[in-house]
Amino acid sequence: MTTRRTFLQVSSAAVGSLWSRALLASSDPGDAVLCQKLASDPLRPQYHLLPSHNWMNDPNGPIYFSGRYHMFHQYNPRGATWGNMHWGHATSPDMFHWQNEAIAIAPTPGGPDSDGVFSGSAVLDHGKPTVIYTAVAPPSSTGDATLRDGVHTWRETQCLAVAQDNALRIWKKLSEPVIATPPAGLEVTGFRDPALWREGDNWMLILGSGVRGKGGMILLYTSRDLRRWTYLHPLIEGSPSQGTSVNPVDAGEMWECPDFFPLANKHVLLISTMGKVRWKVGTYAHQRFTPEKEGVVDWGSYYAAKTMLDAGGRRILWGWIPEARPDADLIAAGWAGTMSLPRVLSLSSQNELQTEVAPDVAKLRADQSGNIDAVRIKDIAAEIDVHLHPKADEFKLRLYSEAGDFVTISYSRQSGGRELRVNTSAAPLPVAPGSPFRLHMFLDGSVLEVFANETVALTARVYKIPSGPLRLKFDGDVKISSLHTWQMKPISKDRLTGPLCS
Repeated sequence: MTTRRTFLQVSSAAVGSLWSRALLASSDPGDAVLCQKLASDPLRPQYHLLPSHNWMNDPNGPIYFSGRYHMFHQYNPRGATWGNMHWGHATSPDMFHWQNEAIAIAPTPGGPDSDGVFSGSAVLDHGKPTVIYTAVAPPSSTGDATLRDGVHTWRETQCLAVAQDNALRIWKKLSEPVIATPPAGLEVTGFRDPALWREGDNWMLILGSGVRGKGGMILLYTSRDLRRWTYLHPLIEGSPSQGTSVNPVDAGEMWECPDFFPLANKHVLLISTMGKVRWKVGTYAHQRFTPEKEGVVDWGSYYAAKTMLDAGGRRILWGWIPEARPDADLIAAGWAGTMSLPRVLSLSSQNELQTEVAPDVAKLRADQSGNIDAVRIKDIAAEIDVHLHPKADEFKLRLYSEAGDFVTISYSRQSGGRELRVNTSAAPLPVAPGSPFRLHMFLDGSVLEVFANETVALTARVYKIPSGPLRLKFDGDVKISSLHTWQMKPISKDRLTGPLCS
C-alpha cells in the first residue's frame, strides 16, 4: 500500500501568506489528452470525492460554514504520488455532491511550513473559520527533528491561518508557529495532526505523538485565544509496542491523526497507527481519558479518519481511502486517493462504535432492483443492501461478469473465529448461524465500501474492469430476507476533473 509518506519533492513555488488561485503545476489545464483520460478512467470513482488529478490523502478540517460543507485535504499539485503537501479544498451543499476548488493553503518558502502543510483541523473562532495545522521544515539541528521515519528528518510545528473570505478560498497565516516545540523532556516519535474543541472558556488541543520504547501518546494543550498554548499532560498514554519498524507509526509507537469528541454519554478517541484507524470509547474526566472499549474503525484500505458535526448535529466520520497499486500505476493513471463516503457515528448498547453511511446517500440512487436474477450493475457504480440469514458457517457473495468474478465477499469460520473477507482483506465478525445478517455495500469504480451489521466496516480497492454489467450470486446455504440494489448517479459529468479540465 502506498503510504502517507512515500517520498517528498519539495516545492519551491513562490507563494506568500495569501492564496486565491490554484497552483496546478503538474499539468497544462488545456491538456485535452490528460482530461479525457481522467474523465473516462473506469477505475476513477463517480460518486466519491476525489482530486481533479494528482495525489490526495488525509481529510483536513472538515467544517460546515455559511450553508456549505468544506473538505480540506492533503494534496500534491505536482504529481500522483506523495509529496509537496498542500491543503486541497472541495465544497458541497450536502456532503455528497462535491466540486473541487482552488488550493487553500500552500507552503511558504523559508517559512515554518516550507517543506509541507500537513494535517490539521478547522474551528470557528468568534465566527471566523480558523485552522491549526502541522507545518514541516528542515530542522536547525538533528536534535530539533521530531519526525524521523527512516526516510525523512523534519521539524514539526503547529501553525495557524484565518479565512479572509466566506468561500474559504483565501487564508492568512501567522508568520510564526503557535506551538513551536514538543514538551520539555520528551523525546517524541512525532508531533503532529492537531485536533481542537471548546471546553468552557478555553480551547483544548491534542497532538499525535509517542515516545520510543514507551508507545503512542496524545498530548493535551489549552489556550484562551488559539495563539498562546500551554501544555498540560498526556490525554492518554499507550504501552510499549512489539513492532520493530524504523518508522514509529508502523511500529505502533506514534499515534497520528487523533480526533476526540463526545458521543452519547461517552467520549471517543480515534488514532491512526500500524496501518489502521483505531477507536477507543471511554470516560473523559479531569482532562484525562480512560478507555473502556476499543476496536478498529475499518479493516481495509482506510486511514487518517477525521470527524465533524453536520448541519443537523450528527457526528460525521471521513477517511482517506488509499491506493493499493504501485507508484508506477498511479503516475500512469494521473491520480491517486479518494475520500470515503460520509459515515454517521453512534454507540451500540455495549458502548461499541457503530458506523453507517449517512442515509442522505439515497439522493444518489437511480434504477432499483429487488430480484437477484435481474441485477445488472452498469458503470461499476452501485449500492447493494442485503438482509440474510446464514444457515451454515460460511457463504460467498460474488459480483461477476462474463469475464469471471469481479469481487468476492465471503463469510467463514477460521481458526481465530468467524470472519468477513473481501478479496484479501479480512475482519472478525462473530455471527451465530441463523442470526440476522446485513451486508450494505457501495461500489464505485475501484472502491468498495462494505458494512456488516453496522459494527464492521471493510473498504477494498478492486482494480478490475468487468466485461459488461455485473451480476450477483450467492454460494452457500443462506436465506435472503430482502435484497435491494441501486444504480448510483454520478456527481459530475467528468469524474470531478474540474478545475483542471473546466
